[in-house]
Amino acid sequence: MKVSVVVPVYNEVRTIKEIISCVQAVPLEKEIVIIDDGSTDGTRQCLTEMSREKEVRVLYHERNQGKGAALRTGFSAATGEIILIQDADLEYNPLDYPTLLEPILTGKADVVYGSRFLSGPHRVLFFWHSVGNRLLTLLSNALSNLNLSDMETGYKAFRREILNEITIKSNRFGFEPEFTMKVARKGLRIYEVPISYHGRTYTEGKKIDWRDGVKAIGTLVWFRFFE
Repeated sequence: MKVSVVVPVYNEVRTIKEIISCVQAVPLEKEIVIIDDGSTDGTRQCLTEMSREKEVRVLYHERNQGKGAALRTGFSAATGEIILIQDADLEYNPLDYPTLLEPILTGKADVVYGSRFLSGPHRVLFFWHSVGNRLLTLLSNALSNLNLSDMETGYKAFRREILNEITIKSNRFGFEPEFTMKVARKGLRIYEVPISYHGRTYTEGKKIDWRDGVKAIGTLVWFRFFE
């Protein structure tokens, strides 16, 4: 089955070449759909060169709209039977693709979450970030009646057909809670698998912060009860 690796990018000039090289090295049938979300740090120039490479397609937003908006653009352009979301930093390792894809390829799952909290190797970083992630996951589980360990993970893979059943509306980091609420409401088969995680600090380019956590709470409640 062909995999569409969808890569939203915003100001990742330091990591974009390396992460795309890592994705290209994974031996599977794939296309790499990169969406530049209005970068201003030189990322766009790098992508212009990379767009000539095998398997790579690059789409551009003229202004920054957010991760969710970039993913919508990527999803609409994807042609593979499976969609896999890959962040443009180096926090998530493409060597985990076989683990992430296995439940879908064997017909067990419609959606797979790569969990940072299921015993995979990970860089030791922020205590309060881990507390925030677990609290958001707890609230998500209470509202969706799922038992996820990592709702906010950036590594998600799913059968492309489910995009015919759900419409993503969030523009920023609200994609994760919105997607979770909607696949739960549809009763789709969801699996979790352990992944490695090399988190980064804010000086290294991390963008999500506590304000996005507060917004995630509102997103969970909205898409559970009102949307």
